[in-house]
Amino acid sequence: MNDNNKHKLQAIRQLTDTTYVLEMERGGMDFKPGQHILLGYNGDIHKREYSIYSGTGDEKLEVLIKEVEDGLVSKHLRQLEKGTLLEVEGPLGFFAIEPELIRQKRKFLFIASGTGIAPFRSMVRSYPGLDYTILHGVKYAHEAYDKKSYNPDRYILCTSRDNGGDFHGRVTEYIRQHDFDKDAICYFCGNFNMIRDAMRLLEEKGIPAEHLHAEVYF
Repeated sequence: MNDNNKHKLQAIRQLTDTTYVLEMERGGMDFKPGQHILLGYNGDIHKREYSIYSGTGDEKLEVLIKEVEDGLVSKHLRQLEKGTLLEVEGPLGFFAIEPELIRQKRKFLFIASGTGIAPFRSMVRSYPGLDYTILHGVKYAHEAYDKKSYNPDRYILCTSRDNGGDFHGRVTEYIRQHDFDKDAICYFCGNFNMIRDAMRLLEEKGIPAEHLHAEVYF
């Protein structure tokens, strides 16, 4: 692999027992907020897709990783030492905000489950002044990854297993109980079932199908 695709590990920032942020040298990589990379460590054949977690103005390249039981990549990456070379392919994908929508000062609704919040952190960090609302669905309140990255008036934490969030219940239940701007541009990232149900509910509330954009984590 070309040396341009090798990025040195700078730090591993632990968020929960199983979730962490991998911080790498950016190496001049240009990307659109919402895109992802293929990531593995130097010399290993196994790579996984991870949404870029950092903003376009950040010096570091970051990804948000949840350790998967028996995971070939997520467990190994967590154990690497600072200075290890990582192999990166990308950026990849078309899950991004059209610049014209930002120029038009449109409202954005970001709906995420778990680590599906990663592309939205990149978008928020990359576009100062963005008119957004985030619905973030997790099991427990301590899984509100880097909550301080967001304007507290624009971040709604939905917790299904405890009462520590802004709303006790799933993201879909929050959508069912609330009204939304019908002109909002909606982006979804996370679990397939959540995305399917959330899209259906928002369509029923009058948001056009062409305003719904999804990145699915199976």
